[in-house]
Amino acid sequence: MPVNVISPQDISRLCLTRSFASGRLSADACLDTTMAVDRSSYGGHLYSDKAPGLSVLELPVAEALRLPLPTEWPWEFLSLWVVRVLASGVAFLACAFMVGRVAEGLAPGFGGPSLVAFALGTLVAPFAAANFDHVPAGALGLAAFLLAWSRRPLPAGLAAGAALLVEYEAASIVVVVGGYAALQGGWTLARYVYGALPGAALLWTYDWLAFGAPWHASYGYVANELAGSQEAGFFGIHAPGVHAIREVFVGRGGFLVVSPIVVAAAFGLVLLAGRHLAEAAACAAVAVVFLALNCGYFLPYGGVSPGPRFLIPALPFLALGLGPAFAARPRATAVLAALSVLPMTALTLTWGSTDGVPGTIWGALVRLPAEVGSSPLGGRLAASVLDWLGAGRELGAAVAGLCAAGALALALAQAGAASAGATPRARAARLPRRRGLPRER
Repeated sequence: MPVNVISPQDISRLCLTRSFASGRLSADACLDTTMAVDRSSYGGHLYSDKAPGLSVLELPVAEALRLPLPTEWPWEFLSLWVVRVLASGVAFLACAFMVGRVAEGLAPGFGGPSLVAFALGTLVAPFAAANFDHVPAGALGLAAFLLAWSRRPLPAGLAAGAALLVEYEAASIVVVVGGYAALQGGWTLARYVYGALPGAALLWTYDWLAFGAPWHASYGYVANELAGSQEAGFFGIHAPGVHAIREVFVGRGGFLVVSPIVVAAAFGLVLLAGRHLAEAAACAAVAVVFLALNCGYFLPYGGVSPGPRFLIPALPFLALGLGPAFAARPRATAVLAALSVLPMTALTLTWGSTDGVPGTIWGALVRLPAEVGSSPLGGRLAASVLDWLGAGRELGAAVAGLCAAGALALALAQAGAASAGATPRARAARLPRRRGLPRER
């Protein structure tokens, strides 16, 4: 429902979309504006500094809506919201379904609670209808892993290659899933690599045509005030620093502050390792790699963001531990889910506006009943699709909040019923056989 204001991410990606529609790769006129800060410069031309996959995905809708140049966009643009929802939004729904479906197979009765805890209690929620590549890359990466788990290496490779085409950092997912496929045999790995080649080849071709060589990524030619920091280290990534670690874990948007459900998810992966060691290890490897990348990046939150957004592609892998966590510790996991959905819903409705609020989102929420109309959160509510019906921002936020509360209430009620109906012996048997994806019972 939230209609976020236009951002440099929107401009960078949709300028590349316009270029594709015109049969070229550069976007000089489109990116030569004040807000077009996410751009690269090479050979006297301006390019998007993003991987091309999401721009390609958004091409049909953008062309159907005939989006004008970014200089003509209103600050809150409904057509732009439609583009976001039909790209990142659809990926979000698919990813949430996959997490819930696998959780139901791992821990029958807890698929719904796991879906809600992941979808509304982690950073995928505020980025679900935003023009960032993290959620689509995470959805494609998870699809690749689940296909490999179900012994379908060729489509797993296709999904992994598509994830790479959407986000450069997804290369780590491609490698981890490839390592997992290698455990199934050399022929399986060969089929996985064969499937991943089209996506990789498309990305290499794009980089070759735009930046002179297949190994020349767009991040190497960033043309903005952060270019010096981006060029240092490995595209701005260094060894994890103390400040970045603190921000990622316990900063104003640290995941232990705004999304403690990830603790339960990590605990669930430990439980999962008891029956599916290789699968749990692969999920943990993806999470650790992205955590290290985020803690080593010179901007831990990546600019204006409600939290460490570079972790988002790893969150679906981590969330596969939610089913076992709910089954083993239903009450504690339910509490962590509630303590995650509340702040994350507030962040989704204000889209990182807590940059201007002293303290954390929790401080703003605690003060909300006393401050009411003068609350910083109330003054920073995002527009809503209901605004175009005359409902106003407050009503739009209330409807979205009630939907989130209803989903959480239903999920926790289902978790309680599943927990009450499980005998100790049944709980011990919740994690089924090793080979292949777990099935619902």
